[in-house]
Amino acid sequence: MSRIQGEQVKAIIPVAGVGERLKPFTLTTPKCLLPVAGKPILAHILDGLIQVGISDFVFIIGYMGEKIRSYVNSHYPKTSEFVEQKQLLGLGYAVKLGLEITEDSPVLIVLGDTIVEMPDRRIIEAEANQVGLVQLEDPRRFGVAILDGATVVSVEEKPLSPRSNYVLAGIYVFPNPRPLRLALSELIEKNIKTRGEFQLTDALALMISRGEKLYWFSVGKWYDCGTPESLIETNRQLLENSAKVEAETKNSIVLQPSWIAKSAKISNSIIGPYVSIGGDAIVEESIISNSIVGSSSHLKRCLLESSIIGNEVTFVGRRYRLNIGDCSQVFLQWEREKERE
Repeated sequence: MSRIQGEQVKAIIPVAGVGERLKPFTLTTPKCLLPVAGKPILAHILDGLIQVGISDFVFIIGYMGEKIRSYVNSHYPKTSEFVEQKQLLGLGYAVKLGLEITEDSPVLIVLGDTIVEMPDRRIIEAEANQVGLVQLEDPRRFGVAILDGATVVSVEEKPLSPRSNYVLAGIYVFPNPRPLRLALSELIEKNIKTRGEFQLTDALALMISRGEKLYWFSVGKWYDCGTPESLIETNRQLLENSAKVEAETKNSIVLQPSWIAKSAKISNSIIGPYVSIGGDAIVEESIISNSIVGSSSHLKRCLLESSIIGNEVTFVGRRYRLNIGDCSQVFLQWEREKERE
């Protein structure tokens, strides 16, 4: 178990958001439960936390919260608590709800829609406030940190003209979370919002202005899951180390790296590279590469590249780049088939 001064570190995991940029998939599935490289985004996060000795989880749920609660309780029978965020007022508000549960225990905060390589225990167990950072060429979609050596001296949320290319990677360690809780409380009491929400970055900035030291560490691997394009890219990168094919295949070629669930059935097809196919899916007479196919979907005569197919989708057609949500049916005829009708 990861501990700071004898106290076990608890993880606060905000997963209340709707996931607007991932519609139509998030119309039926919470963003954190979307599959990537063979398992939900959230499973990658929780497995990483368990590997570094953290198994006490506090989930901030909201949109489709019961689906998240059900998944966690059935797959991760650890010490978990769930707090409902009835109003989606921003990440800062969500973290404040979590801190009310953990009180003064040391916490690690990790966003529920971004897969990060967890820091080693030396970082987690250090008695210093720390944030994980990554460098991006275009940091405008994220919180940005301005550094002075080992410390963060300023943070800003999604700036139009960033002063740094170091972005907040969605992972934070607070051995004593009381200053953070006080900063968040002040923002909420005074109704101080950025972009219409209570921001965690604003609370960090308030802590810094009060003389609190905020250190940083470099996040080794960081996978954005916020858009269909980034989800496909994350699937591609994760498959480099997690490829597995257990499915029944007939007259088919599977190009690695790919992940195909044991209960899927593949026939007369070429699959891969960089393809994930969920349980009970059926793929016939198709060529699929660099794509994610959900559970219980049936694909026939498809040429798919860089696509996401949801759960329980029926798709009969030809070459396309597609993002199809759950429970859809799409039938596209070949030209010769049209002529025969």
